[in-house]
Amino acid sequence: MTNKSPWVAPLNKLPASLRPIVAMQEKHFGAVLNPTRWWGRYPYLFWLIALFVGFLERRRAKIDAVTRSLVMTRVSQRCCCEFCIDANSLRLAERSGSMDKVLAVANWPQETLFSERERAALAYADAMTATPPAVGDELKATLKTHFDDKAITELTALIAFQNLSARFNAALDIPAQGLCVPKGGEKRDV
Repeated sequence: MTNKSPWVAPLNKLPASLRPIVAMQEKHFGAVLNPTRWWGRYPYLFWLIALFVGFLERRRAKIDAVTRSLVMTRVSQRCCCEFCIDANSLRLAERSGSMDKVLAVANWPQETLFSERERAALAYADAMTATPPAVGDELKATLKTHFDDKAITELTALIAFQNLSARFNAALDIPAQGLCVPKGGEKRDV
């Protein structure tokens, strides 16, 4: 985590309309998540974004929870978003049951721990996150072997959302929050 102070200050007092989100964050994480203090300037927009990601993270999503977390963690890494890497690494560790995939996702092409379906999703995340996006025909064909059209659309929306989130947070220097701390208490670089 960097020690630089933000160039756009976080809100100290959040609007009352965000109380349900704040209560959920405090219950699950023990604190208000850092981005909420910036998004709080636009509560209605923040609610729309929260509803959007809530839909993508629903129980009946077309993309399984571990693959969603892998993709979100990878996009966070590619966008150099400290907060997103921290939060999404925690979610990936919780969903996969260990830190193994968290520690391997940065070098996923060389790792053997990922299924072919996960590898296709990670390749798509890398290709979509490139500027400009670089989604070639071979990757499209690979995706079609693992996902139907509806799942590809949902995966595309998830990757696009994570790019929005990571780029917002990185541009505003929103810091990590120390969420993904392995047993023993020592924070690991992921």
